[in-house]
Amino acid sequence: MHQESLLETSTRYARPMANEWWRTAVIYQIYPRSFADSDGDGVGDLKGIAARLPALRELGVDAVWLSPFFRSPQRDAGYDVSDYTDVDPLFGTLEDFDALIAEAHGLGLRVIADMVPNHTSSDHRWFQEAIASPPGSPERDRYIFRDGKGKAGDRRPNNWQSVFGGPMWDRLTSPDGTPGQWYLHIFDSSQPDLNWENERVRAHFR
Repeated sequence: MHQESLLETSTRYARPMANEWWRTAVIYQIYPRSFADSDGDGVGDLKGIAARLPALRELGVDAVWLSPFFRSPQRDAGYDVSDYTDVDPLFGTLEDFDALIAEAHGLGLRVIADMVPNHTSSDHRWFQEAIASPPGSPERDRYIFRDGKGKAGDRRPNNWQSVFGGPMWDRLTSPDGTPGQWYLHIFDSSQPDLNWENERVRAHFR
């Protein structure tokens, strides 16, 4: 490819889209657990965030970025989501979230929710269905399961290491007590990775 063609291609694909507002916006990240506690229980919550939005707007903030507040067993500070459609009671309710959105939009603020699409909590309904289903089932295909190496399948599929340390593969135990397949977790063993080759997984997050 000639240099001129390469430059033309690079420029064409680098051209910003009209709706890329975030390129010039002031975005303020909020960690709900510690930002503002509205009820005095020692834990920040959505009502506390909503009450502080006017002050953030006065500071010149254009958008707030909320760290995970979805329902979670909280083994990894909310990055282990067990239900993407509900608010964790630690932070409030769906009604509280609706009120926060209304307050933000009334002030001209955008709200970014920190979605965690790489993995779910092992408590998520999908993973519980997967471990209760046989190898090769549609339920297991939502995650990344593999047979182990060796005659007994007792060796991990590969030697990859987790971000949190230790092997990236853990083995299931079948309901009858026999060893089963291995599942992938880039992070903690309680955070099984989703299979993004699966259309149902992609559709869920659209």
